[in-house]
Amino acid sequence: MQTRFFLILSILAFTAFPASIFGKVITGAERTEQYLPLLKGKRVGMVVNHTSIVGSKQTHLLDTLLKLNIQVVQVFAPEHGFRGNADAGEEVKDGKDSCTGIPIVSLYGNNKKPTSAQLKNVDVILFDIQDVGARFYTYISTMFYVMEACAENQKELIVLDRPNPCDYVEGPILKPAYRSFVGMLPIPVLHGCTIGELAQMINGESWITTTKSPCPLTVIPMKGWKHGQPYILPVKPSPNLPNAQSIRLYASLCPFEATQISVGRGTTFPFQVLGAPDKKYGSFTFTPESLPGFDKNPMHKGMLCYGEDLRNVTDVHGFTLRYFLDFYQLSGEGEAFFSRARWFDLLMGTNSVRKAILNGDSEQDIRNSWQKELQTYQNMRKKYLLY
Repeated sequence: MQTRFFLILSILAFTAFPASIFGKVITGAERTEQYLPLLKGKRVGMVVNHTSIVGSKQTHLLDTLLKLNIQVVQVFAPEHGFRGNADAGEEVKDGKDSCTGIPIVSLYGNNKKPTSAQLKNVDVILFDIQDVGARFYTYISTMFYVMEACAENQKELIVLDRPNPCDYVEGPILKPAYRSFVGMLPIPVLHGCTIGELAQMINGESWITTTKSPCPLTVIPMKGWKHGQPYILPVKPSPNLPNAQSIRLYASLCPFEATQISVGRGTTFPFQVLGAPDKKYGSFTFTPESLPGFDKNPMHKGMLCYGEDLRNVTDVHGFTLRYFLDFYQLSGEGEAFFSRARWFDLLMGTNSVRKAILNGDSEQDIRNSWQKELQTYQNMRKKYLLY
C-alpha cells in the first residue's frame, strides 16, 4: 500500500498538482535573514535569470535586494539570458537591465566564465538559478565556471539553493574526453543533487584544477523539501521546458537532438513529442513553426512530422533509452541515424552508449554497463547531501 501511495503521489506531482502537496518549500533565496548579513556593505554580483524569484508575488531577487539597499553592481546572465527569453544555443549579449540599469554581463557565447576584470569591482557573487537535474542542462556548467573564477580571484560565492524537480541518479558517468559545456563534471546524466549540493561536491572533490584554492563557498539551504519529494516549478526554467512533463522527459529526449528526429521544438509542447517528416515514425502528427517564447527556427520548420505523443505518458521516471532505441529501429538507418554523432557522445558523456546501440545491445544491457560507476558516484554523493 505504501509503495502504491508514493507511486500515485509521484504521478500526480508531475501533472497538475502544486508543490505544496507536501507543504511549503522555502527556497534559499527566500531565507534573506540567512544571507543579507553576508552582503551588507559589500559590492554584489549576481548570477541570476528569470527563475530567481522570491515569495508568492514572484518578485525578482535583483529587485528584492535593491529594495533592501544591497549594493548590486553587476548581473551575470546564463544561457537564455537574464530574462530567460533567448533560444537554446542563441548567443546572449552584454547590456543593461531595462528595469534597474544594472550592467549585465553574458556568460553564454564567447565568454562563459567571468574574467578577473569583470570581478574586479565585485566582493561577493550570489548564484540563484533553478536547475532541473540533468548534466547537460547548462546552468550547472555556468555555476562551475563561476566557482572556478571565484576560486582563482578569491571572491566569495553564495549559492541560494532550490529543489531538484527531476531528482534521480541515472545514466552514464561523463568521461574526461567528452567534457564540454553540455557536460563539465564527472557525474551521471541525472545527478540527483540540488545546485547547492553540487557546488559542495565541486569543491569537495577538487574538480577545480586551475588553482590550488577551493571556491570560497557558502550554501544557503532551503526548508520544506527533501530528496524524493516531488516539486513543481513556479516558472518554466527555459523556453522549451514549459511544464512538469517536459522536465520529466527532458533527459530521455535530449539525445534526439543529435539526430534528425524533432523533440517538438517549434510547438507549444516541446520535449513532449517525437517525430520527423516520414510516416514510418508513427501516426501522431505535428508541424514545427517559428514560435516566439519557444523556438524561432526549429528543425523541420513548416513540415508535417509523424511520430509519438508523450504528453500523457506517466511511466517514465528518471532516464530511459527506450524511445531512442525505438526510433533508431524504426529509422532503419543504422549509423546514419546519428546525424551528429559527436554531439550525441558529448550529451552521453561517453561514446560507449552509441557503440552499444549500433551493436544492437538491449536497453537493459546498456544500463548494466554503467551500474558499477554509478554506484561509486552514489557513494560519493552521500557526503554532500543536505536534504
